[in-house]
Amino acid sequence: MTVWVLVAFACYMVGMIIIGAANAKKNKNADDYFLGGRNLGGWVAALSAQASDMSGWLLMGLPGAIYAFGANQAWIAIGLFIGTVLNWLFVSGRLRRYTIKAGNAMTIPEYLSNRFRDNKNILKTISSIVIVVFFLVYTASAFKAGGQLFESITKLTYHQALTLGAVVVLIYTFLGGFLAVCTTDFIQGTLMLIGILTVPIVAVMVMGSGHIIPNLVDSGLDVSAKDFLNIFYENGEPIKATSIASQLAWGLGYCGMPHILVRFMAIRDEKELGKSRKIAIVWVLLSLAVACIIGVIGRAYLFPTVLTTVENQNENVFIEMIKKLFMGDLTLPFIGGIFLCGILAAIMSTADSQLLVASSSVAKDLCKGVFFKKLNDRQVLFIARVTVVIVAVLAYLIAWNPDSSIMGLVSDAWAGLGSAFGPAILMSLYWKKTNIAGAAAGMLSGGITVIVWDYIKLIKETVVDATGKEMIVKQTLAESTGIYSLLVGFFISLIFIVVFTLITKPVSQDVIDEFEAVRDNNIE
Repeated sequence: MTVWVLVAFACYMVGMIIIGAANAKKNKNADDYFLGGRNLGGWVAALSAQASDMSGWLLMGLPGAIYAFGANQAWIAIGLFIGTVLNWLFVSGRLRRYTIKAGNAMTIPEYLSNRFRDNKNILKTISSIVIVVFFLVYTASAFKAGGQLFESITKLTYHQALTLGAVVVLIYTFLGGFLAVCTTDFIQGTLMLIGILTVPIVAVMVMGSGHIIPNLVDSGLDVSAKDFLNIFYENGEPIKATSIASQLAWGLGYCGMPHILVRFMAIRDEKELGKSRKIAIVWVLLSLAVACIIGVIGRAYLFPTVLTTVENQNENVFIEMIKKLFMGDLTLPFIGGIFLCGILAAIMSTADSQLLVASSSVAKDLCKGVFFKKLNDRQVLFIARVTVVIVAVLAYLIAWNPDSSIMGLVSDAWAGLGSAFGPAILMSLYWKKTNIAGAAAGMLSGGITVIVWDYIKLIKETVVDATGKEMIVKQTLAESTGIYSLLVGFFISLIFIVVFTLITKPVSQDVIDEFEAVRDNNIE
């Protein structure tokens, strides 16, 4: 049966590489490689944006969290849905117009630089560094998910599986650029949705709906089945307001994700944008809702097997459901392989987008925009492709640890990007007085806050070990408070933007005029 699964995987991965090679011929210049000539259609833009957003987190991290900790983890999905809707409604159209008006910007760093008349390239430098740092972690989470997937269905070790997945993503991103990434993301987004809708329905049909609650009870829950299924309960007690706020705060990150925002910039016209908006909102509503359901159904369906949080086994719940369903109960291994490709699709659709955005930041924004302004298009493309390789290798090294968590890696990267870019993007679009000092202060304060909150152990606390002995340990602010760093970083960044804008030199009249032209949809 494993042979048929591997055949399905091989067909899928070869297809992705062929798409990359085919689109390589269409990259006549850097504009094509980084933004596809601003010629994306509605369906491709919508599914590409959402597929690049959700990653292996949607089919592994989120269902795994629900499986292990209960329905209270669904607040993350609710926050993400709200964030997606608001992003498409209030950011997509105005950002697309503004990037055209502001010097036909091809990247987020270039847009910010043009928007604020950054002649000293301060914003380009800051934003490019932020992108590379946090996208390393984000790409590592995708590679990590790929390693877990290949390890679970083959006889490969984790490190061999990690290498295989990373190489495939690297090849078609290296060759095809933005068009290849968006085309493959469209295919991958479709495959993800089909898989996520089909598997839990078939699992319930095979198991019988009457077995869901009894199996949950017998699966070793730490709380009652009623509390496990209640989004307002956590660890058997009413969920804390800080926990709900922290999970909902994931939605704040959307307006600061360069790999999503760049899709808005690349859409062909306003008509296609309207179509994309509707498609994307429906796609994300269905996918997030069913991902949460998979965590619950998976716990019941897989019983008597119980996946623990040791080595993050719980994050493999969807993989194990597919294996049991199509390679056990139904004996349809090739179909199971196709659905497992849906997980691979989720992983690859994010990794490729992040590699491309990181490469554009280094090649176009740093090298050509700051250090070597006389570079021609061919040289920029060469640097971009070299950067894709370097970033992929560094992300691969970060993902080397098999004990790292997909959810943890995504959480850190999402917070960093959302805090650094989210407030700056929003204020650039909706507050005409925002100036370069405010934007720079906001990006720096947001990114630094997340690093300090999540990684620096500042708090000393007394804990009791298994023997009853008291000991003093150091914790991060995130561990001590239970508050998600994005919630803190986002609002600190907003405050810094407002304060520094008000105490420094006002923007010039031409900046005000450009802002009002974009607001009034006058970009000719």
